[in-house]
Amino acid sequence: MQKTEEEWRKKLTPEQYHVLREKGTETPFTGKLLHKKENGMYTCAACGTELFSSDAKFDSGTGWPSFSEPASRKNVELRTDSSLGMKRVEVVCKKCGGHLGHVFDDGPKPSGKRFCINSCSLDFKEKSKNK
Repeated sequence: MQKTEEEWRKKLTPEQYHVLREKGTETPFTGKLLHKKENGMYTCAACGTELFSSDAKFDSGTGWPSFSEPASRKNVELRTDSSLGMKRVEVVCKKCGGHLGHVFDDGPKPSGKRFCINSCSLDFKEKSKNK
């Protein structure tokens, strides 16, 4: 998915642009989806790709929505991130290249992973109650 930076600026809020395009981080405990409990799918705020199921969400106490695994590994890309003087693994939307957050090895079993994701990089589609 190719867009110019000007197109991204028009589509995204300033906070979303900072996080998704400039690899920023939202302030912990401020995200709109941090305490969301409904069943559904978390999608990329930039392109709509399905990223994380509510079934994989857990409260990590870190201040960002956390997931034990992505809905589909085909929709996320993991990249080495050596910024800020530390080695981390960045989580990126595979379709649009948007920065989502980072993944750590301190999550719950069975995956042992904690996908620590910025709320503003996500949208939420609630699962229909009829299904």
